[in-house]
Amino acid sequence: MFPLDLAHIWAGLIAFAVLAYVVFDGFDLGIGILFPWLRDRRERHLAMNTIAPVWDGNETWLVLGGGGLLAVFPLAYAVVMPAVYPLIIIMLLGLIFRGVAFEFTFRTKRAQAFWEWGFAIGSLAAAIAQGLILGALVQGITVQDRAFAGGTWDWATPFSALCAVAVLIGYATLGAAWLRMKTDGATRVHATRILRLGLPALIAVIGAVSLATVWVRPEYMQRWFSGAGLVWSVIVPVLVVLAGGIAWTATRDNDRRVMWPFLGVLALFVLTFTGLGISFYPNIVPPGLTIVEAAAPDTSLRFLLVGAAVLIPTILAYTAYSYWVFRGVVDPDQGYH
Repeated sequence: MFPLDLAHIWAGLIAFAVLAYVVFDGFDLGIGILFPWLRDRRERHLAMNTIAPVWDGNETWLVLGGGGLLAVFPLAYAVVMPAVYPLIIIMLLGLIFRGVAFEFTFRTKRAQAFWEWGFAIGSLAAAIAQGLILGALVQGITVQDRAFAGGTWDWATPFSALCAVAVLIGYATLGAAWLRMKTDGATRVHATRILRLGLPALIAVIGAVSLATVWVRPEYMQRWFSGAGLVWSVIVPVLVVLAGGIAWTATRDNDRRVMWPFLGVLALFVLTFTGLGISFYPNIVPPGLTIVEAAAPDTSLRFLLVGAAVLIPTILAYTAYSYWVFRGVVDPDQGYH
């Protein structure tokens, strides 16, 4: 059982914000990653139009997760940021360049190809940086006297590179599932082909990262393969295969179950995120900085919780409303721009 104190409530809220960012922004980053593989300009612009109403709102969760981490776990923020500064800068530059490219693509004819490539490169850079950050966190950050004590290039390891590949494949697969759900005709058929290539690759890379993770640090091995952890080491892989199988089977049905592949890939993201939580707990920064140690004083956590009680439902409400308003298949002749 998890203790129900303010530090753990906030850990749950930050984890929720990060997961929401990954699943919401993951598919629109995936659209950018898939850009070079889309057939022509019309298909590329249609793909952009499927995410145009929601892509900037999706990044709200990144602001909430990063800002929340600074406010409620300042020690974790102070330790993690110096460990991955170059990657954070690359990620933010990629997201900014991508956002600018998104708007400029539809406002220029002469430089349209440049901004289309800018959209793809910005998406690719942000996804790679996020994967490397994930790898750096999982392999652990050196902390001494409550401060970062590692080197500038500690994150540059084969394990981090493997995580970056996994995030790239994951986002691309999620993007293909989104594109399949939001289009029809030849674009849906093309997205389905990409999705059927991406799903087995995603399952394989999830397995590779999971096996590598338990060898990265001995405590992960102990957590997954001793005591109650043995149960999770059976349940989580079975659920991963089941979610992947449902998504794969549903790609054969073009009409009735068009949402199922997208939901199946989302389930894979939730399961891998859950596995990450099992590996990390009770730490917020492996290998030794716990949730309780990194938390701000209870008075601050209590005060901020009042704001979160208003802010998070508001974000959820306008997110749900925007997805409801722009639901359904996108008409290629009536683009958002």
